[in-house]
Amino acid sequence: MLQETNVKTIDKVVIRFAGDSGDGMQLAGNIFSNISAGEGNQISTFPDYPAEIRAPQGSLSGVSGYQVSVGKDVHTPGDQADVLVAMNPAALKTNLRYLKPDGIIVCDGDSFTEQNLKKAEYSTADPVAELGINPARIMLVPMTTLLKSTLADSGLDQKGMMKCKNMLALGIICWLFDRPVEGVLKKLQAKFAKKPAVYEANAKVVKAGWDYGHNTHSSMPVYRIETASAEKGTYIDVTGNTATAWGLIMASEKSGRPLFLGSYPITPATDILHELAKRKDLGVKACQMEDEIAGVCSAIGASYAGHLAVTSTSGPGLALKSEAIGLAVMAELPLVVIDVQRGGPSTGLPTKTEQTDLMQALYGRNGESPLCVLSAVSPTDCFEMAFQACRIAIEHMTPVILLTDAFIGNGSSAWRVPEKDDYPEIKVPLVSAERLEQGWKPYDRDNDTLVRYWSIPGMEKGMHRVGGLEKDYDTSVISTDARNHARMVETRREKVARIARDIPRMQPMFDEDADTILLGWGGTYGHLLTAATELNASGRKVAFWQFRYINPLPENAIEVLSKYKRIIVAELNTGMFADYLQMHLPGKEVLRINKIEGQPFLVSEVVEGVISHMENR
Repeated sequence: MLQETNVKTIDKVVIRFAGDSGDGMQLAGNIFSNISAGEGNQISTFPDYPAEIRAPQGSLSGVSGYQVSVGKDVHTPGDQADVLVAMNPAALKTNLRYLKPDGIIVCDGDSFTEQNLKKAEYSTADPVAELGINPARIMLVPMTTLLKSTLADSGLDQKGMMKCKNMLALGIICWLFDRPVEGVLKKLQAKFAKKPAVYEANAKVVKAGWDYGHNTHSSMPVYRIETASAEKGTYIDVTGNTATAWGLIMASEKSGRPLFLGSYPITPATDILHELAKRKDLGVKACQMEDEIAGVCSAIGASYAGHLAVTSTSGPGLALKSEAIGLAVMAELPLVVIDVQRGGPSTGLPTKTEQTDLMQALYGRNGESPLCVLSAVSPTDCFEMAFQACRIAIEHMTPVILLTDAFIGNGSSAWRVPEKDDYPEIKVPLVSAERLEQGWKPYDRDNDTLVRYWSIPGMEKGMHRVGGLEKDYDTSVISTDARNHARMVETRREKVARIARDIPRMQPMFDEDADTILLGWGGTYGHLLTAATELNASGRKVAFWQFRYINPLPENAIEVLSKYKRIIVAELNTGMFADYLQMHLPGKEVLRINKIEGQPFLVSEVVEGVISHMENR
């Protein structure tokens, strides 16, 4: 280990791993995130995948990135990186703009071949000079040479050796940030448990990378990242999609209803299906259906049969599911629809993030078809909001749409694994034996919540029929009566509206004396919170609130918002949530900060947007 005098302590750092899609940058970044979470750091990650299935190797369009921020008070992956790991000239060229002016570059010097420079469209043979990089800030590591010498006696062919190059880069980064190699080895051992030769090769390469940094660049400082004080418990690095799956499982445990997922693979939601398919040991039924419509219809059937029923998708799939979701609204069955949003319309930008499905979630069905809409604000919050979506769906007998997005679905954060007792029991509104004896009807309701009682097939005297045709309020038989239809439409609307009594009230942050409030919803939380913190630190008083409950809004939301002089909504679309709030605030102008580039906000963009509105620019 280096002498203590060579170690500098810092609060946080941003590292960006970049290379070809096959270079394993996601794996290297993910392992670094995991071991950092194990060291007690807060983390936020941003996997940046190319849209192409497999672009030509070494080309500019084929570069894949993984950015991670590690340290204290971390809420975003960072606007710019302190360190860029570039595995080839294309990665260096396309990712240099994400690096701070004084940032460090770790680059594979062996990749600067004539062929690779041509593929990356360089005009000279010296990419460092061509890009204007200070030579003192770049470590040109002969990765291929070092890799071959390290694995000379491994028995691997050249292709097998090259697959280990990402671990060489990871070893150097572990040295640079004083991370124990042992943590990496544990992760590799788990990943390659059935391939001991592959594990041994990767383990040797990680150690070689660490040794290279230690021996060759010992004059450079090593950085020790501060840890934040945290509640005692078990912490892991978890992605939003995985946390969503686990939240569904917790809800199944707490409701006593078996979990069923009917789904069809779609980027970026497929990992939810993958994770739940592994959980047969917990009684989960995960079915990959033949298409999106079959996915939601199978879930509706499972709901009728008494299951906690879920279907997962992204924007194009939500469109296909819309008619069936209307059926669940009419039948008043609990159903959770998870939409991991991506860039659109149509196929759009399938690997990029946006918040452009909000209006579809709120209104994208025929007829008066109200349902509850929630949104998760971070990868770890996906667990909480998946649980709440299930709780509301069951306790209020309604479909619920949970909106996440590619940024938080693929991204990860350090998460304290909760105890089972941390979450309440979910109260299932089953029809009582007494009501069944008295002649229960399918649309009999609780007078306060307007929730209809649920009869599970097999309950004695509970045989019934529900469906897509309108029913009589009193008899529950098919009805085309005009006044009855109006009454049922209003009842379904009011039932969803009364969910507001059952969700947290709005309590803005930084509220004291502020006449401006910055609002957001969903996965922009970290960027907006950081922006609000910076604005207040600079003397500009700005309150802040991130909405997780969208329909209905928190019971006091309109009252709270009405007191502010300026209401500013920042979102990754053209202003959908701003328009939605504007309908509820006819006497106020809702100001906007919008971005539709398939990328998350930069904190600086939000700060500049708020200042511009405050100064009426």
